[in-house]
Amino acid sequence: MVTTFTTALVRLGHLVQQVFGDVGREQDLTPQQAQLLCLLVGGPVGMTELTRTLHLEKSSLTGLVDRAEKRGLVARTRDSRDRRAWLVELTPEGERVGALAHDGVEARLEALAGELPVEHRELLASAIDGILAEYASTAGRTARPQPDRTSAASA
Repeated sequence: MVTTFTTALVRLGHLVQQVFGDVGREQDLTPQQAQLLCLLVGGPVGMTELTRTLHLEKSSLTGLVDRAEKRGLVARTRDSRDRRAWLVELTPEGERVGALAHDGVEARLEALAGELPVEHRELLASAIDGILAEYASTAGRTARPQPDRTSAASA
């Protein structure tokens, strides 16, 4: 059976979600909480950007952040550039758990691709970057480099 490109991408997306679920359970996190913490490992992120990156409605993101905040993993702070906007950042406990989740996701994804030659991995990474840039441009968003925050959370 020949796997089509689309089928392969969909299956890969499901696999990445499974990795977030597995790693999240190890840290007593939901897959969405694991994704959120991984995105925040690189520093505070605005609520609007998190909504777009995690593909959540504003109310769903607010609930996710509320639950993580209640657990002491994240805190909201005002954006100094826009007093109407909020940033979400990791607390010290969130930094600890977020680093464990980030490292766990990264290690598992790297292990899954471990048998691929380096040049194939680089080609695949480049192709994925191209797909994401095309999506951003057709969705009316400015394509900009994303920080390496194990952004499988945004896949």
